[in-house]
Amino acid sequence: MRTAQPTVLEGVRALLDAAVERYDAVPEVADRLRASRRRLDEPLRLALVGRVKSGKSTLLNALVGARIAPTDAGECTRVVTLYRHGATPRVVLHDADGGQRGLPVRRADGGLRLELGGTPPEEVSHLLVEWPAADLLPATVVDTPGISSLSAGTSARTRTFLDAGPGPSGADAVVFLTRQPQPEDLAVLAGFQAGTEAGPGHTTTITVLSRADEVGAGRLDALLAAGAVARRMSEDPELAAVSSAVVPVAGLLALAGRTLRHGDFVALHGLATADQAQVSALLLTADRFCRLEAPVPLSADVRRSLLDRLGLFGIRLAVTLIRAGVADAPGLADELVRRSGLAELQRLLRVHFTDRAPQLKAGTALRLLEGVLAEHPVEGDDELRAEAERLRLAAADLGELDLLARSRSAAGPLPAALRDDAERLLGADGTTPAARLGLPEDASEPALRTAARRALDRWRGAAADPLADRAAVDAADVVVRSCEALLAGLDGWSAAVGPEPGAGGPAEQRDQPEHEQPGGGQ
Repeated sequence: MRTAQPTVLEGVRALLDAAVERYDAVPEVADRLRASRRRLDEPLRLALVGRVKSGKSTLLNALVGARIAPTDAGECTRVVTLYRHGATPRVVLHDADGGQRGLPVRRADGGLRLELGGTPPEEVSHLLVEWPAADLLPATVVDTPGISSLSAGTSARTRTFLDAGPGPSGADAVVFLTRQPQPEDLAVLAGFQAGTEAGPGHTTTITVLSRADEVGAGRLDALLAAGAVARRMSEDPELAAVSSAVVPVAGLLALAGRTLRHGDFVALHGLATADQAQVSALLLTADRFCRLEAPVPLSADVRRSLLDRLGLFGIRLAVTLIRAGVADAPGLADELVRRSGLAELQRLLRVHFTDRAPQLKAGTALRLLEGVLAEHPVEGDDELRAEAERLRLAAADLGELDLLARSRSAAGPLPAALRDDAERLLGADGTTPAARLGLPEDASEPALRTAARRALDRWRGAAADPLADRAAVDAADVVVRSCEALLAGLDGWSAAVGPEPGAGGPAEQRDQPEHEQPGGGQ
């Protein structure tokens, strides 16, 4: 029976414990290490960052599937608020002096109403909201004040939260919402990347082209136009320097899909079956749609409720989908979520962040420790350095995340013809063996093993290509190691994968005769 090996995260925990003991005589450093150690045992922190009115709170509600974040310009939008899973609803205010107190939980319109209980926003460190939503199990989602607020103190709260300072940043990853990135926005993201020492891969930030339905002026093809804008934005070198992907999302449409009620569907069905010309005229403006007298079988109050929940674009799209054959509320909800862009964002968050939360947190902790060792050498720190290096080499996922983040940039190291295959093997479509190999999830183990060996041969050949430049070879080496790890995980296979790194790996094999190279002549 094979003995289970400790995970990289477990190794980093033990390393930080040893480092705390080593730095016991340097309290400020030991405190930094303890804070980093505590974060390893917390859920991943995902911060939503953007300018005022960029749609952060609406997107948070859509991600959670409940209206728990305030979307009006009240006092609670001026403070950092953490939303995490809890068995029962609870709100705790943490003040700037380190104290905390519970706040009453008030519900409104099926969601949560937040108030500071008389505490001025400038005296609040953050709010902690616990809510029984399954979507909060993989990560704690953080709503931050607008970074372009007219109040300098409000904007500063977001910067302070993201700024790693001497210890860990308040966030592990960022979703950046924007309509058009401004220099100030990019500076905030660059500061987050530098503070977390995310390196050149920028694996910790995804950009959302927010309120995407407004890009096409609310036309039914608006999200197609937004997709084209997002692709152009992803090619902007300044944005690519601080973010790994751009995805368009219509937040209000996504929230409508996540919270659609049967009564909403009945009302929308009433619009869809009314006179088409009259409904189209009614949907030209919000004022027309909400006027007291209207040639549709819906009261003004019901129409105002629909407008609040879906917006004009959402109502137009829902009516069109019902006329096209969507027959019930669940079917309509699924279509709204898919068309809103939320489903794609959820996939990216899963692939880049939540599925790899242990690796992301381990990488951040290792970088912090390495910085401490460089700034504050102590007796016996060579052992800590050696163990940190060993753990980094053992964490293949860290290299995968880095390459995934760089793969689609203008200067990406992967040839276009090989990029899709590489990204899939690196886990872009999921981290199960079947997902990495592009096979059905019920594929047999022999089929998985055969496909994995073929992938390994293919990428060993790419790494041994004498015409490839250094960056392409290094990228191929990362994919080779992923294939090796995949095979090892399938059947304990080890000897057949070839030499260890640094002992005649793919880069060294480029000088072998073709018939001796792994995968040669394939």
